[in-house]
Amino acid sequence: MAMKTRICDMLGIEVPVLLAGMGGASTPELAAAVSNAGGLGVLGAAGCGPKQLREWIRRTRELTDKPFGVDTLLPASVRRARDQQQAGETPSAADLLAPLQGFAQQFMDEFGLEAPDSESLRITRDPDEPIPLSAEFFEAQMEVVIEERVPLYVSGLGNPGPWMDRLKANGTKVGAVVGKVKHAVQVKSSGVDFIVAQGHDGGGHNSPIGTMALIPQVVDAAFMLGAEGVWVGSAFLASHEAGILDFQKQAIVDAEEDGTTISRAVTGKPARIIRSLWTDYWVREGKEPLTMPFQGMIASPVLAAANRAQRGDINPGFAGQGIGMVKAIRPAAEILNEMVYSAEQALLRASNLYR
Repeated sequence: MAMKTRICDMLGIEVPVLLAGMGGASTPELAAAVSNAGGLGVLGAAGCGPKQLREWIRRTRELTDKPFGVDTLLPASVRRARDQQQAGETPSAADLLAPLQGFAQQFMDEFGLEAPDSESLRITRDPDEPIPLSAEFFEAQMEVVIEERVPLYVSGLGNPGPWMDRLKANGTKVGAVVGKVKHAVQVKSSGVDFIVAQGHDGGGHNSPIGTMALIPQVVDAAFMLGAEGVWVGSAFLASHEAGILDFQKQAIVDAEEDGTTISRAVTGKPARIIRSLWTDYWVREGKEPLTMPFQGMIASPVLAAANRAQRGDINPGFAGQGIGMVKAIRPAAEILNEMVYSAEQALLRASNLYR
């Protein structure tokens, strides 16, 4: 049987499987591989500066002539915090960062990490670009998304409403990832084309509500007929094309379903991540992480040092509870095809029960 739903017709794809826009992992190579296999590849561009984002979009177009998308973050809390700081209502960034920078150095000393220099932390970002994960950073990303006229845009956090008119004028389809019913209602009123309900068991930034409880309530609140596609992330982390390091791919294969935890130690927002010495250290020391984007400034040197030392026990990466089913590192197309085949077989078995 052929798996085809309204989401396929809407997005011009063969099977209703969308690659989750996993920051750093969903690269042009992975997005193109998923699109070429019949699904819809989505770039995980949360950490891409404007220049790198434009390069990624153009690189994806070189690798596939199929539809693809871009996922970034639009957390309203970051914009509110910026406005409060500018009004002098909250402490400055320097006041927030200084105490915990020493804490991060203490961690690196204890676990034998050499702090990276400023050049290695700069990566591909121009020094003149906005601070990563700041309000200005998110706004600059959206300008690139609009200028490049991408086929699909998905907000991994937040409401794309302020940009909706310009996105729609370009013919861009728009989706939003939500973790609560009230957020589904908000983004629906903005005119999004589809909603992704991501529950507590999903990897990365997610919801306090379990997936099985969240989806039917979002479906009801959004006046939709039911789930018509899947937003898949963790299964593709252990793919040849994923843009994470080899030791992180192996951490996915080695992990069990209880090997993840919810932590704010990386971005400042609750996110499901493979449990590590870094996540445990914050709990052990009783420290309160900073909000986004400041927590990222604390975590970045530690994670960069861990990557250089290939320390999977310190930076294994984000992942959902479904990683217990991942047994090997494979091509993305093989992962997608097996996923579709398994779903088709399950639907056939279910239909046989009613004959």
